[in-house]
Parts: sequence; structure tokens; C-alpha cells
Amino acid sequence: QVQVVESGGGLVQAGGSLRLSCVASGSGVNINAMAWFRQSPGNQRELVAGVTRSGSTNYADSVRGRFTISRDNAKNTVYLQMNSLKPEDTAVYYCNLAGYYGGSAYLPFGSWGQGTQVTVSS
Repeated sequence: QVQVVESGGGLVQAGGSLRLSCVASGSGVNINAMAWFRQSPGNQRELVAGVTRSGSTNYADSVRGRFTISRDNAKNTVYLQMNSLKPEDTAVYYCNLAGYYGGSAYLPFGSWGQGTQVTVSS
């Protein structure tokens, strides 16, 4: 059973930056891809960025060039550096283990954590 704990969210003005962290515990953490997802009110949860176990990365078109995902396997931690934030980035951000099927196909399969709220004011 893998558990994740997200942190680092907050309130920031448009154009600002935040760095999210996700610590995962349990078996299989370092042999799987991991990904960040987000969900805003009234919308489905969507992929933001993913990183394979080898370090290859993929991004949603809406965040490419502004967000950077990285992982530290020694710490079982995945990060999401978010720059040039926009009001439309406001959402609860979640991380999870994921099966990677090529392109931007990250399918989450672990237990969801509580997420971390990101609010971007205009």
C-alpha cells in the first residue's frame, strides 16, 4: 500500500511561483512513474505533469514551459516547480503513482492523498 503526502500549496499572486512536494511511502515507489494531477471545482481531475522512473518528463499543454516536475528517488519525493502562475492554475493538486503508457498517458493507480490547495489571485 503506497501512501502520498502533498505539501507546498498556498495563495500567490498571478506571476508568482510555488514549489509543491510529494513524499511517497510504501513498496514500489521507485520503480514506477509518478505524476501530478489537479482538480478545480466543477472539473474533472486532470494530468499536470508526469515523470517516469528514468526521469523522462511530460506536461499538459497548459503548463508546459511554466512548470517543472522532478523526482528524488533517494527521498521518495516528487516536486512540482510552478512559475508564472495564472488564476486558471487554481486547483487542488494531487500526486500519485502512475502507470506510464507513452506520450502523456499516465494512469494513476495508488491511493489519493489529501492534496494541496493552490490559489492564484489576479
